[in-house]
Amino acid sequence: MVGVLTQQSGAIALERYPHLPNVSGDEAVISKVVSGKDPVYFGKTGLTLDQFRSLGSSFACALHMHQPTIPAGENGALICNLEHMFNNQGDGDNHNAGVFAWCYQRMGEFIPQLVDSGCSPRIMLDYSGNLLWGLVQMGRNDVLDKLKLITLNDQYSGGVEWLGTMWSHAVAPSTPIPDLKLQIQAWQQYFAAIFGTDALKRVRGFSPPEMHLPNHPDTLYEYIKALKECGYQWLMVQEHSVERPDGSGIPQDDKYLPNRLVARNSRGETVAITALIKSQ
Repeated sequence: MVGVLTQQSGAIALERYPHLPNVSGDEAVISKVVSGKDPVYFGKTGLTLDQFRSLGSSFACALHMHQPTIPAGENGALICNLEHMFNNQGDGDNHNAGVFAWCYQRMGEFIPQLVDSGCSPRIMLDYSGNLLWGLVQMGRNDVLDKLKLITLNDQYSGGVEWLGTMWSHAVAPSTPIPDLKLQIQAWQQYFAAIFGTDALKRVRGFSPPEMHLPNHPDTLYEYIKALKECGYQWLMVQEHSVERPDGSGIPQDDKYLPNRLVARNSRGETVAITALIKSQ
């Protein structure tokens, strides 16, 4: 175990052993947190389906954010690649480090500005565990506080939906099956340590790194099974990575509707989850 979750006045406190992120040890606590089935946003939003129908068109936007953890610190210590960029401004495009950091916090500026102006913004956010840990390592409370504002403040949180993902941006096809669930749980625990369990309760969708799905039926089965065991109710997929049971592609009109992704392993067992198709 590399970290623990402690309860303080109803909030989760982040406690870590030196130089290690809090990613395991409280799986039972996290499992209980994500097991709820109550609606998250239904009844709390000022938007209705009739509004979208009257517009004639609509779209959903998700932002994917990631920085890898690399052994580039003092004596090979693990640090965030963003920190490496700041420390080596003269290499390549590292002079853009400040711009990158602002990209990670700017939704925390845009959302309040839009809400305060009477708008109803909506955005989905996908931040890898590596990036979240990196921001903590760097002491970038300016970034984290902006993200907390739109995650925890009731005035703004309705405009933001966090998506779960793998801890270290691990793509499922090349990840050992026993590690799939561990990667998923590690992200959940660290997210809860930063933003709290109430915020984690609202994370119902999953964004696979690189939108990759395993081709092997047994791996895909275990992947979807792990997602459901971790409380996820839907995931995003690339339009060219899925097909109908008869081998045909997805009809154009169906790409914009929720679909049912069914995984069947070599023993004939099946598991299903709702899939939202990310179109090109």
